[in-house]
Amino acid sequence: MGVLLLKRTNRILPVYAADISGICSALYELGGMTVMHDASGCNSTYTTHDEPRWYSMDSMVYISALSELEAVMGDDEKLVRDIVDAAVNLRPAFICMGGTPIPMMMGTDFKGIARMIENKTGIPTFGIATNGMHSYVRGAGEALRWIVKRFCPPQARQEKLVEMEARCDKIHLQGAEQEGALKVNILGVTPLDFSLTGNAARLRDFPGSHGMETVGCWAMESGLDELRLAGLAHVNLVVSAVGLPAAIELKEMYGTPYVVGTPVGGSTSRRLADCIRQAARTGENQSLFDCAGEALRRDASVSLRPDLGLSGLPEDLSGEKVLIIGEQVIAGSLRCSLREEFGADQVTVLCPTEGDEALAMEGDIIDWDEDEVIRAIGESTVVVADPLYRQVCPANRNIVFVDFPHEACSGRMYHSMMRPFVGAPDGFCSGVNKRQ
Repeated sequence: MGVLLLKRTNRILPVYAADISGICSALYELGGMTVMHDASGCNSTYTTHDEPRWYSMDSMVYISALSELEAVMGDDEKLVRDIVDAAVNLRPAFICMGGTPIPMMMGTDFKGIARMIENKTGIPTFGIATNGMHSYVRGAGEALRWIVKRFCPPQARQEKLVEMEARCDKIHLQGAEQEGALKVNILGVTPLDFSLTGNAARLRDFPGSHGMETVGCWAMESGLDELRLAGLAHVNLVVSAVGLPAAIELKEMYGTPYVVGTPVGGSTSRRLADCIRQAARTGENQSLFDCAGEALRRDASVSLRPDLGLSGLPEDLSGEKVLIIGEQVIAGSLRCSLREEFGADQVTVLCPTEGDEALAMEGDIIDWDEDEVIRAIGESTVVVADPLYRQVCPANRNIVFVDFPHEACSGRMYHSMMRPFVGAPDGFCSGVNKRQ
């Protein structure tokens, strides 16, 4: 057991933003009050490293300022009193509490405390027993799932199922004779994955560029009122692993199918739109990755290439051994684009956050340690990763390192290098470099 723990300890590489930061990020724009149950000062870690909106957009993100005596004595009454006093003055749309390592060791009953606060304030309240031992994916995913549970009306379930069944009967096999535009929720949008470089706006525009409508963007550039309308959507689009718990909850509540994939590159975006139409026709979940292995390779004579926001990416990746390090859904979608539009035939995804075997392809690495990351980089010829991974890139190997800054990994350190990677409506540019 001791050897396993040591292997899971990073000596060089950074860890990703923690689950509590994921909660704060997912709920930031929804008008609620988020309280981290932790010692005073820890809020600055979130605001300084993980939240690029902090200086441009107000939000009610607080910390309980847990003291050593309170931790020893387990004084939950003070926590309840402080939150109730703040809520009476601020009147948030909801209250969410998130845990950290200290409450985990104290055995804090977040569900019980949430009931007490809701009884005293009349404001919807929920607690998420995060513990700081997981990445932002776990916390943000749970936060969005709770928004579904508390704010999406379950009484609409039967009407929704009837409407979905009727719609599936009316849609033509090719999708050309449908009545009205398909309505889509976009799930899993936070700055930790998509930053503030225009990706969120492009994601909102993606359905419209394919003749569909966006109901809500969970949870950037959409308010709580839009999220309440989630049941109106015919399909939910999961653009990062953060959106999966909410998609599963919405599937159970309304029967709405979901599609997994991010619109990265022109060909990949068009295939993703086809997956959405397929999900609407059949009522079954779809994944961009299901047929990725069957996708045709790009013609090397094509001069226009998709703008993936990756400066220095070789124009032809055929024969290269490519490693992509990043969040699983985004990295997997980027792989699709590299295969279909850059001719890459050997692409491995290494997921440094929580990964799902069902979304992985053969050879992908989703359960790893630092030594395995270093080995995988050393065996590759092209590496697409956050710049912090450069420090373990062997200097004696002819490896092309393509910077792909990730807010959840390096925070604001490389914000000036970040460019939008979600496909624009035209989808192409010529800004791709030849490998020397």
